[in-house]
Amino acid sequence: MAKNRKAQEEPQVETQSNSFESFVKKYQNIIFWTVIGILLIVFGILAYQKWILTPAKEEARSQMFVAEQQFRAGNYEQALNGDGNNLGFLQVMDQYGRKAGEAVYFYAGLCQYNLGNWAEAADLFKKYNGKDEILKGRALCCTGDAYANLGDNHAALSWYKKAAAAGENTYRAGYLFKEGRMQEMLGNEKEALKCYKEIEVRYPQSMEAYDIAKYISRIENK
Repeated sequence: MAKNRKAQEEPQVETQSNSFESFVKKYQNIIFWTVIGILLIVFGILAYQKWILTPAKEEARSQMFVAEQQFRAGNYEQALNGDGNNLGFLQVMDQYGRKAGEAVYFYAGLCQYNLGNWAEAADLFKKYNGKDEILKGRALCCTGDAYANLGDNHAALSWYKKAAAAGENTYRAGYLFKEGRMQEMLGNEKEALKCYKEIEVRYPQSMEAYDIAKYISRIENK
């Protein structure tokens, strides 16, 4: 019985093998060029990253060095627009885009903000798309600050909410406080109270918690 089954299976295996060999023989040119095409694509990607993208990123970051120094010195105009000899953040953005790194948008936004250009600052902060949780939260909050300075409190509140929801970090109590204050300004006292109580319970060691009790009692005693 076993011999018969083995005898039946062997022709089937042989048939499948012959079928595969026939398929390969029939389409060998297509298979060959497909493999070559895949290898060329992979090589092209690796070559682009090694010889074009990586050097461009390094060049962009080196161009940002002086602008960052100007920023830290409080020279926001020179940091933003350059000093005649070195590029500013806006020029780095124009020439290199995101190859300079996401931080260039954040730095440029802070420069515009400190120069009182609120709308331009908000646009730049919104372009920041980095993965750093702390910088992401700060960019969202700064967007809210820019809209608050523009007098658009509803937009400011929306961005403060996003900042508070961006993740758990040392700045979150500050974002919640700004959200609470804006909620109060817009007459949403219950929502403001939620923010203040969250600061009181979850961030008792934060600067915002120092006198948060007075904000809570002011609403509760109305």
